[in-house]
Amino acid sequence: MVHYLQGLPFFFAYLFGAIILLAAFMFCYSLITPHHEWTLIRQGNAAAAAAYGGSILGFTIPLYSAMANSVSFIDFLLWGIIAFFVQLATFFGFKLFLRKQGESLSQHITEGHHAYGILVATVSISVGLLNAASMTW
Repeated sequence: MVHYLQGLPFFFAYLFGAIILLAAFMFCYSLITPHHEWTLIRQGNAAAAAAYGGSILGFTIPLYSAMANSVSFIDFLLWGIIAFFVQLATFFGFKLFLRKQGESLSQHITEGHHAYGILVATVSISVGLLNAASMTW
């Protein structure tokens, strides 16, 4: 029975490390976006919820890949931080792309345009999947 529980400290280290990274990502993402996700979500803005939820999934997918493929806890944390920044860069890249088209992503989200919320979620998840696939070594 004791042998079965030998990995328990590693389980908790990886789990808590991932939860801390996820919470930090959620906090930072909502802090750096021009629109206020939590306020909009509390008001029932589905576009904000979809965009924010997609960004969370887009980060969690490569975080999972880093956890599953890492050779050590430090390796996992480093790849998790890389995933963190890739996801933030995805938001800013998409925002810049729309700005060059004469549109404001934050304005669309704030105004509750569902199509933009879904599009942001889709782009975030897609980049997250590519990010995760890139972490398999």
